[in-house]
Amino acid sequence: MSKWQGDNVQTETLTEEEVAAITGYQLPHKQIHWLASNGWQYVLTGARRPVVGRIYARLKLAGVKPTASSAVAETWTFDLSRVV
Repeated sequence: MSKWQGDNVQTETLTEEEVAAITGYQLPHKQIHWLASNGWQYVLTGARRPVVGRIYARLKLAGVKPTASSAVAETWTFDLSRVV
């Protein structure tokens, strides 16, 4: 894996420590059970470790039901049409 790919994965997904902090468990099978029981989306690595997306986790922890549309930032435009 190239350096760029490794950095990209680390910024886009939670670290193992962050998953442990959220679930309260160090063992991957316990983390998987907690994530599934609490309705979190995750994928498993080849080593059967859960991987959680960073944006997904932020939305979930903020109480927002993560969807494909809520994960994409809305485009902001400067609107002066109502300025008198």
